[in-house]
Amino acid sequence: MTKQILHITNGSSLTDYLRELDFTDDILTWQEMLCEGPTIAAIASDTFFNIRRHFLKEYYDIEVDTEELKSELSKLDNTDKYSEIHLWFEYDLFCHINLLGVINLLHQKNINKPLYLICSGRVEGEKNLKGLCELSLEQLMDHYYKRTLLTKEDKELAITLWRTYCGKDHNILKPYIITKSNFKYMSNCLKAHLKRFPHQKSGLSVLEDNILRLVRDNQIKSLHHLLGYSLNYQGYYGFGDTQLRRIIDRLSIFLDETETGIKLNRKGHEALLRHYNFASEINNNMVYGGIERLGFQFSIDQNKLVKTILHVN
Repeated sequence: MTKQILHITNGSSLTDYLRELDFTDDILTWQEMLCEGPTIAAIASDTFFNIRRHFLKEYYDIEVDTEELKSELSKLDNTDKYSEIHLWFEYDLFCHINLLGVINLLHQKNINKPLYLICSGRVEGEKNLKGLCELSLEQLMDHYYKRTLLTKEDKELAITLWRTYCGKDHNILKPYIITKSNFKYMSNCLKAHLKRFPHQKSGLSVLEDNILRLVRDNQIKSLHHLLGYSLNYQGYYGFGDTQLRRIIDRLSIFLDETETGIKLNRKGHEALLRHYNFASEINNNMVYGGIERLGFQFSIDQNKLVKTILHVN
């Protein structure tokens, strides 16, 4: 009997790539960015769709076609014909939060099929971590043939992490950094997530701090040039142009733009020296799952998130 497989990909680029490679099975294309904005545990509920539509419009001026999303997700309404489901997601935080959401959605729908993970990242002979669409045909098929069957414990871990992410205490994620699982990049992603919050001394996240260091240490010719650097040197975040542009825009208070390029101003150097906490001035009021970014700061001394102390008159 021939296996029928449902592939769930991390975006339309990979779906197109698989079609070019003559993958003929059904494909569900996941098109969300759950690593930013409010989320609730009940994915694909009307409340979930409304929350996400409002967020994407307010923060990125993206008009979401909810009916199109529902149509794509309706492929999960009749999964009896599938013998297994293959999840195509990458090594970074962007993909891993989406992956947690997908596994939680399958659980919500009581879909109990074997789940296989195809996750790109480290590639033999390559210096840098690679996304799935960056892999050659041979590399991609090697990943596919070596796909990982997720265990019951893996699925339970993903559901727990998703519900915690949607909750009010992200310090609960900390113990899972050392939990062994078949998600070999999960530890890196959880660490990266916690360091998205403002540093207790500078008010900068690790990513914001890194962007200012790129300006300090390189000849940056323009904001577009800085975006390119930021895309290439962001570690385990996996953010796209739109997300990084928003972050760079918030960092403009630290930058001087001239005809010859972008330089740090005095405030930028002070931020890197951690002389002051600039969190409120940057005002990056992003929501991550169930909590507001500005409500917490990352304490290096305590190695955890601590509530922001508001200074009121």
